[in-house]
Amino acid sequence: MIVIYGIKESLNPIKAKLSDVIHGCMQSVLGMPEDKRAHRFVPLDKENFYYPGGRTEAYTVIEINMMAGRKPETQKALIKSLFQALESQLSLAPIDVEITIKEQAPHQWGFRGITGDEAKDLKYKINV
Repeated sequence: MIVIYGIKESLNPIKAKLSDVIHGCMQSVLGMPEDKRAHRFVPLDKENFYYPGGRTEAYTVIEINMMAGRKPETQKALIKSLFQALESQLSLAPIDVEITIKEQAPHQWGFRGITGDEAKDLKYKINV
């Protein structure tokens, strides 16, 4: 589950491409399947999005929620892959991108009527 925040005038025109870039990184680094895209975009009015100095109106926040289990080096590889891909494919400067990974234990996830620790048929690995 990924939530992306930004100023609506900057975020809305790139939503589809941004989703593709993010999912491509999730596939290449984490091995996520093609059909496992869960992105939520939150385009905000300028007066509702305060951000640090030195950033432009392209400032974008990406929150990645995932089940716990990925190694720190895998998470770092994902973050670095995102920075590189966002800059090369969307011209989003790294200074204008903030990425956080939030992990929850599998029993704290619910989908398809079960909890994550009960799911035995995931098409991707958690412990990578």
